[in-house]
Amino acid sequence: MTAGYEATPGLVETRVAHGETTLVVDPARLVEACMHLRDAEGFNQLMDVVAADYLGWGERGVAGYIGTRGGRDIFGPGSQGFRRVPDPKPARFAVDYQLLRVGDDPARVRVQVWLDDGQELETVIGVWPSADWVEREAFDMMGITFHGHPNLVRILMPEDWEGHPLRKDYPIGGEPVRFSGEE
Repeated sequence: MTAGYEATPGLVETRVAHGETTLVVDPARLVEACMHLRDAEGFNQLMDVVAADYLGWGERGVAGYIGTRGGRDIFGPGSQGFRRVPDPKPARFAVDYQLLRVGDDPARVRVQVWLDDGQELETVIGVWPSADWVEREAFDMMGITFHGHPNLVRILMPEDWEGHPLRKDYPIGGEPVRFSGEE
């Protein structure tokens, strides 16, 4: 196993912050990068797949709090006061793959890809079968499509539900409540 991750296929950037290593990879080479990390680097467990929507990030009106050693000061000026404006993001969506290497040399790494609305990712089920449910959750809640997934259907929302509730452009409120005993 190598000390760094420079040999990872499709590597765009390596970031180390807050004790965590993040490998930003080209979305078109995600599966190739994951296979390298599994086979050459020993990351034998996929812990989670998490999608985040950064719609409007960095624009005026996006608020944030300044973190301190004692926590977040909710009364201190955030980005609304322009003391701290969020850094721009490369695309609307980030999809993070949390990987774990267990054994004699345990380690964690995050693989991150950036997508614009409508872009698809290849499924990593062939690399880690445990990706099945977490990819379906990202599809259901955020609308991220995983090409090649054998059963990409909703798992949390009803099949006839319109939209993806965790997207920033999803309408808030006004959704009818469904009860199982209703007719």
